[in-house]
Amino acid sequence: MNAPPSPLLRRYAEIVGPERVQWDAPLAPHTTFRIGGPADLFHRARTTEEFCRAVGTARELGIPSFVLGRGANILVGDRGFRGVVIRCDITSLEFKSEGRVIAGAGLDTFPDLINATVSRGLGGLHHFVGIPSTVGGAVWQNLHFLSPAPARARTMFWEEFMESATILTPTGEIRTADTDYFRFAYDYSIIHDTGDLVLDVSLRLLPTPQDELRRVMRENLEWRDNSHPDLWLYPCVGSIFKKIQGIGAGRLIDECGLKGHVHGAAGIFHKHANIIVNHGGATAAEVLTLIDLARTTVARETGYELETEIGMVGEF
Repeated sequence: MNAPPSPLLRRYAEIVGPERVQWDAPLAPHTTFRIGGPADLFHRARTTEEFCRAVGTARELGIPSFVLGRGANILVGDRGFRGVVIRCDITSLEFKSEGRVIAGAGLDTFPDLINATVSRGLGGLHHFVGIPSTVGGAVWQNLHFLSPAPARARTMFWEEFMESATILTPTGEIRTADTDYFRFAYDYSIIHDTGDLVLDVSLRLLPTPQDELRRVMRENLEWRDNSHPDLWLYPCVGSIFKKIQGIGAGRLIDECGLKGHVHGAAGIFHKHANIIVNHGGATAAEVLTLIDLARTTVARETGYELETEIGMVGEF
């Protein structure tokens, strides 16, 4: 933090509890990219009540805020975030009858939610094995996965298994919204535009033999291992650019000879050209340089315009 805490931030800390917040907190450890400067204030909200109070307090005080989940689809600027970052840690999980599951927005889809549902012989979410996301993030982006098996060669979407969600509206109302409300599309849900925040989700899963579920999980993980980075070795956020139907952004970048290109400690992944990885100590500026390089090169050599699908957070 370059300046002393503002009176509004101090007031926020007083309201939510000084012991619940961290000042000048690095955000890199809270993202899968392992990149990002500090937030003025970082608050882990562990219950629905605490989360709603945190969001409401920031709104009432007029403090810039950002709600963070797994940090799996964002690039945080090197200068960090001016305001409060609220980490949603609502990790409740409840199994109802007939395959219905209610999961808190902060619960990791993998391994926590997927392993729990598979161990009970409930299928559907097993298709998303290995994809880092929280439940709230899965709703935000309509989590999806193109299965590699020929018999199931279609894209599976989160919306197929979701019945409804409890949301916190920008006016502070808590209500239930059914699946149609979210207007799901590829990498999109209506909450991109409304400012609603997901508190929990109701899912309807299918009774399936565990050996079948685990077989599909093995196949999907093997496919990911052959084409996607191991996050422990190569921190990243998955695909950088939006899908171009019938062509593929990664293929265009590869055809331009950029696969494996390195700038500083950031590099275009040698197995998948639509992924930029952190080789250790990469900065957001270095990632942005590679993004700009891919965009301009592909546009010049192929005529296609690449559009990023990741969120840009904070000051760059």
